[in-house]
Amino acid sequence: MSQPIVYLDHAATTPMLPVAVEAMTRQLTSIGNASSLHASGRGARRVVEESRETIAAMIGARPGDVVFTSGGTESDNLGVKGIFWARRAADPRRTRILSTAVEHHAVLDTLHWLAHSDGAEVELLPVSPEGVLDVDSLRASIARDPDSVALISVMWANNEVGSIQPVEQVVALAAEHGIPVHTDAVQAVGHVPVDFGECGVDALTFTGHKLGGPIGVGALVVRRDLEVSALVHGGGQERDIRSGTLAVPAIAGLAAAVEESVKNQHDHAVRVAALRDDLVRRVVEVVPDAHLHGAPPGPLRLPGNAHIGFPGCEGDSLLMLLDARGIECSTGSACSAGVPQPSHVLLAMGCDDDQARHSLRFSLGHSTTPADVDALVAAIGPVVERARAAKGR
Repeated sequence: MSQPIVYLDHAATTPMLPVAVEAMTRQLTSIGNASSLHASGRGARRVVEESRETIAAMIGARPGDVVFTSGGTESDNLGVKGIFWARRAADPRRTRILSTAVEHHAVLDTLHWLAHSDGAEVELLPVSPEGVLDVDSLRASIARDPDSVALISVMWANNEVGSIQPVEQVVALAAEHGIPVHTDAVQAVGHVPVDFGECGVDALTFTGHKLGGPIGVGALVVRRDLEVSALVHGGGQERDIRSGTLAVPAIAGLAAAVEESVKNQHDHAVRVAALRDDLVRRVVEVVPDAHLHGAPPGPLRLPGNAHIGFPGCEGDSLLMLLDARGIECSTGSACSAGVPQPSHVLLAMGCDDDQARHSLRFSLGHSTTPADVDALVAAIGPVVERARAAKGR
C-alpha cells in the first residue's frame, strides 16, 4: 500500500471544494455556447451571468467589473499590459510602471517584456526585510514625475513568504495623481478579507485553484470606466477585452468556490493560522536554528503560510527528502519549480544567495489536519540532518 500524502503546498494549488466540484459537474453535460442566441446558448449565458453576480457580491465589486480569464497569469498580463497600453495611448508621456521586487513572475516577467519589447520604464521598488513594500520609496518615485506613471502594480499578499502589502496606502498615494493601481490578489481572495470597492484599487487579479475552485479559470476585476487594451482579439466577449468562448462549467465552479471560501474566510483563517503557528513552533523546537521568513504571524501575514529557513541545507534537497516520506511542500513559487536559482523574493528582502536557497514554504489549506503537522514535525529533524550531511560532502 502506498503511504498517505501529507499535502502542505496549498499556495501552489489547493484541492477543489465539494461545492465547486458539484457546480462544475452539473454543467459538464450541458450544451450551449454562452454567445449563442438559441435556448441552449441563453441557458449557458444565464449560468455565466449568475456566476458573475455571485463573485461580484462576494468581493465587493459590480458584476460588470468581473472579466473572466483562464487564470492568474492571464489576468496579470491583461491587467498590466492592457492598462499600460491604454494609458500610454491616451498620453505618450505615461511610460513608467511602478511595482515591487517581490511580485510573482506573472507580473515580473510581464514587466520585463514590456521594458525590453515595448519601451516601458519599469521601476521595481525595494521592500523591507519582512518583504513589505517601502512606501516612502513609492512616494518618492511618484513625486519625481507623476505625469509619466502609467500604472502601479503591487501584489496583495506575497506567494512565497506570505507578507501582506500596504495596498490601501498605495491606492491613497496613487489617487493623488489619478494613477490606476493593479493588484495581484491570487493568494489573498478567500484567505484574507478582500473588498474591491472598499480598497480602491482599479484592477484585481484572482484565480480559481488557489481558493478551492478549478484550475484554468480566474478573473481580472477591473473598473468599467478604466480603459484596458485587449490581449486577445476575436468574438468580443468580456467587454471586448478578453475574447474567447466562455468556459461555462469552470466559471460555475469558480463562483461556487469563491462564495464558499469568502463566506468561511474568517473561520478558515483562524483554523489554519493555529495549525501554522503550531507547525512553526514545533519545527523550531526540533531544528533550533530554523527561522521564519516574512512578516510575523498575525494580520500582516497570510494565515496558512510558513516559510522557514534551514541553515546549512539546500531547499531542493529538503523538498525531495520530505517528498520521499510522502510530505509535499515547496521551495517557493510553483511556477519556478525545477529551476535551480535563489528566490528573487528572499534576495529582495536582503538574504544572500545561500540564505535564499535554504528555505521551504509550507502552505496550509482547507484539507490540512493536525496529523499533517505531526507528520512534518516527526520527519523534519532526520531530513535536515541528512540534507546538511549531503551538502557538506
